[in-house]
Amino acid sequence: MNSMSALYGTYARSDLAFERGEGVRLFSQDGAEYLDFHSGVAVNALGHGDPHLVATLKSAAEKVWHTANTFTIPEQERLAQRLTDATFADAVFFTNSGTEAIECAIKTARRYFWDKGEADRYEIIAFTGSFHGRTLGAIAAGGNPSYLEGFGPPAPGFKHATPNDLDSVKALIGPQTCAILIEPVQGEGGVTAMTTDFMQGLRRLCDENGLLLILDEIQCGFGRTGRFFAHEWAGVTPDIVAVAKAIGGGFPLGACLARGEIAKAMVPGTHGSTYGGNPLACTVGNAVLDRILAPGFLDHANSMGQRLAWHLQQLAQRFPQFVVEMRGKGLLAGIKITPPVKDFVTRLRDDHKLLTIAAGDNVLRLLPPLIVTEADLEDAMARISAAFTAIEAETATAPAVD
Repeated sequence: MNSMSALYGTYARSDLAFERGEGVRLFSQDGAEYLDFHSGVAVNALGHGDPHLVATLKSAAEKVWHTANTFTIPEQERLAQRLTDATFADAVFFTNSGTEAIECAIKTARRYFWDKGEADRYEIIAFTGSFHGRTLGAIAAGGNPSYLEGFGPPAPGFKHATPNDLDSVKALIGPQTCAILIEPVQGEGGVTAMTTDFMQGLRRLCDENGLLLILDEIQCGFGRTGRFFAHEWAGVTPDIVAVAKAIGGGFPLGACLARGEIAKAMVPGTHGSTYGGNPLACTVGNAVLDRILAPGFLDHANSMGQRLAWHLQQLAQRFPQFVVEMRGKGLLAGIKITPPVKDFVTRLRDDHKLLTIAAGDNVLRLLPPLIVTEADLEDAMARISAAFTAIEAETATAPAVD
């Protein structure tokens, strides 16, 4: 990376820069072709250069880009209606990002109880290994010490239970508890999928104790697991859901979805966003929805998720010394590996032209666009196999250590 860069040094960037993309492939400035199983961290659900998105954005660019939420924004109204028609929700608040969607979800839950005269109910039970964004509220909700370090005392009101352990959740419920916040499939923390029994158990706990169930579907939603939202697999109905990433197909957009009686507490003055839900963003958001809700699209994503799981099982059988565990759901897949994952991600990128991403607990995360084909999956597996084979060869020829 250029040491003279004027940017904050918050990212461990590679020197690699891309100039164009086509489907599941990216092309660097020097013309090299890469297979993209990164998708901008699950953002590019429709891959690169989707013709419908490109045409929509070009057309929208000649109209109104931005007004403000003091005016009616027809495309925002339309996107909100389509999202509520397709989900449990009755109301939507639009944001620019996932972490803002989480902030809105937290505020909505707390305000709901305040509005009911229960102002002391503000605590939220979240989970170890979770990731909800980088604002002060979101890092407090995530609870990861490395993200909290150096930023003063964490925002109060969060307790942390163990994923897939209902007893650990029960032990934290008290008179101040207002909600449970969870990713149905943890992304950043290690690609841990919650079991159906656990998700249903959380819903029961919420019902029994008068709590709200908040789901963070920022990474696992919008078709990533083969259903529109991951919680559909467990048959549970949430109260609030935060969504972002794929909702804009690469354009900054997020949303907080809520049931009507809960959203009612958010009256004028309680929350806001300058850019959130502006005409340009919502026009693109509607175009993304056109594609994802089109007949057959989610079926394809589900089918490819099953095929990816099968291919990864074959990989684990072929390289048992490197593959420890399979994780995730659908096209949010992870394999816990023995080689250091960050080094392995670099090896895949530099030597095999495959873009992947690391996750916690030494997990290699695979996030292909939802348009991925069987041939693309086979291509990716061949590249990962080649990387493992290269490590085998290097280990075999390495001099013995006294």
